[in-house]
Amino acid sequence: MRIRTAIFTVYVVASAAGLAVVMALVLRDVRFRYVESMRRTLGDTAAYLAAFAAPATPQEEWTKKLTVLPAQAGPLRVFACDREGLVRFDSAGRDVGQVYRANMYGGGPRASENYTQPNVAMVNGELRVMARVLADGEHVGWVGVGRQLATIEAGVRAARWQLVVSIGTVAAVMVVLGWWIAARVTRSVERLTAHVRRLRDGRAGSPPASRAREIAELGAAFEEMREALEGRKHVERYTQTLAHEVKAPLAAIRGAAELLDENMPPEQRRKFLANIRTESARIQRIIERLLELSSLEARKALRQRERVPAAALADEAAAAVQGAYAARGVTLQVAADDMAVEGERVLLREALVNLLQNALDFSPAGSAVRLQAHHGPNGAEFAVEDEGPGVPAYALPRIFERFYSLPRPGTETKSTGLGLTLVREIAHLHGGEVTLENRPDRGARAVLKLSAQ
Repeated sequence: MRIRTAIFTVYVVASAAGLAVVMALVLRDVRFRYVESMRRTLGDTAAYLAAFAAPATPQEEWTKKLTVLPAQAGPLRVFACDREGLVRFDSAGRDVGQVYRANMYGGGPRASENYTQPNVAMVNGELRVMARVLADGEHVGWVGVGRQLATIEAGVRAARWQLVVSIGTVAAVMVVLGWWIAARVTRSVERLTAHVRRLRDGRAGSPPASRAREIAELGAAFEEMREALEGRKHVERYTQTLAHEVKAPLAAIRGAAELLDENMPPEQRRKFLANIRTESARIQRIIERLLELSSLEARKALRQRERVPAAALADEAAAAVQGAYAARGVTLQVAADDMAVEGERVLLREALVNLLQNALDFSPAGSAVRLQAHHGPNGAEFAVEDEGPGVPAYALPRIFERFYSLPRPGTETKSTGLGLTLVREIAHLHGGEVTLENRPDRGARAVLKLSAQ
């Protein structure tokens, strides 16, 4: 399970449990609040009617004052009892002559729960509230008001549905907000993971910035670990490769020098001297390329960025190798769209020169090499196509490895094997990529992909 899903699931479960508890409490309290509001209203009405019916003397027939009320006063029922509970008046004409001896204290399961007033009760689904009738301070009877609780059911249901809809809306907003929070929390981790993978693939870059202190510290720790490991591997790798690549030229120089100590014809002496010069130049080229590659790999960012027109960049690279192409009898064709790339001009030109030089090494005399700069799916692309033999299938996966080189047609000599590695490092430094593949008909096609501006 992904961290984002785990965080979102825990958040939703906790929120759902909390909302369920709150909803249960609120929905249970809705009826109680409606009944409480009705009790207060009935109590005020009963108190008013008790004051209205209060007689001047205890002997006065006070219930007659209530006869002025309509026979049916809407949803309310007004009744009057003597001190013993005998119903003397009922506006509904229903219970006259009956005795109300029910316990008038609260404690009913629904309507009067939590009530302790002696003048409130629920009988047969009717909420009754009574008020004392006093005459000269003497209790002479009761005036009560009753109302069926069924009359408030519609209001209770409507209030509950409104609460359900409101809480459901809040829940939906919380779900969306929870997913957004989970995404924000994990986005930094995903960006850090992508950064580590870029480092694994040999691309340069700095750890992503994050406002979360823990993520920022983790990124800094990864960067420190990478620098420490790279430093050790860097020294070890270059020491081993330099020793390996220089071993053969040094052996050739040493053998030629030992032979020069002997007496030999001048022609052979010149041959061995030329061999010493060739191998010395090869060692120099290896060292220079290694230093250049080491400098590129040590970089974390470009030193200078500028917008460079693709046509101008292609023309500069073509001009740098034009002499070599003319000497080999190979035609160089350049075509570029109207666009610009952002990066370090010197490095980009060097990358194109290396691709053109590599194409020249495998191109037969009389053939053509095409350098094209055009818009690609994700930015600018510089494509170099030749008409040579192409790359063997076994060599394609290793073509960008350090010191891996194929014999040149005709001479069977090899290069330092660092040119394409330099191109790849330059591409990565610019946030791009370089690929090399065989063309369907003949030759190879190298593509340097950069971001267009």
